[in-house]
Amino acid sequence: MMPMRITIPLLALLLFISGCATASKEEYWRIAIGAPKHYPIWVTNMHLEKSGVRSWKQPVGSVGCCWKGPLGPRGKGAQADPFPELVFLTWFSFAEQKYFAKLIKLTPDILEKMREKATVYTSEGSFEDVRHTLILGLAPGGTVVGWILNQRGNEIEVMRMQASEIDGDPAEFTVGTEQYLKEHGDYLEKHGLQLDKW
Repeated sequence: MMPMRITIPLLALLLFISGCATASKEEYWRIAIGAPKHYPIWVTNMHLEKSGVRSWKQPVGSVGCCWKGPLGPRGKGAQADPFPELVFLTWFSFAEQKYFAKLIKLTPDILEKMREKATVYTSEGSFEDVRHTLILGLAPGGTVVGWILNQRGNEIEVMRMQASEIDGDPAEFTVGTEQYLKEHGDYLEKHGLQLDKW
């Protein structure tokens, strides 16, 4: 039998470790990039930074879905550990044959809103969870929209901003553009960029 003076500190340590494990589970954050259907992009750079803690690149590449509706918002991305203060994005728009860039400041209030729990519905019932995912939607004209969610259908728009067009050679994406026009050329010709839709 362990003496009481050892048992109490050991129990306290175990409770502390258990509490840390629970907290870290709730501090799981994800950042993903989405684009409207028929308007795919290629993310050439996604750089995230938490000042004084970590600065890192996140590969993304081709993004073809999704904005809003039954499939969106959703996107391509990864866990963001820690949650960054800055996200720098550059991308190529196949529909426009243009490059865009945007430095996005993720203010503390966005993270606080993500920590507010929302209901998640499953086939086995429902439960409450934080809105652990930030989707950054990149639309024609350089429109950037940010949503937070933990499940499609409970997203909240938390930001809307305008990116800047930057220099770049569309010839770098000749093969991708040919494929894009094969798949979406008729849609683009009929509907255009729909710049007022996003």
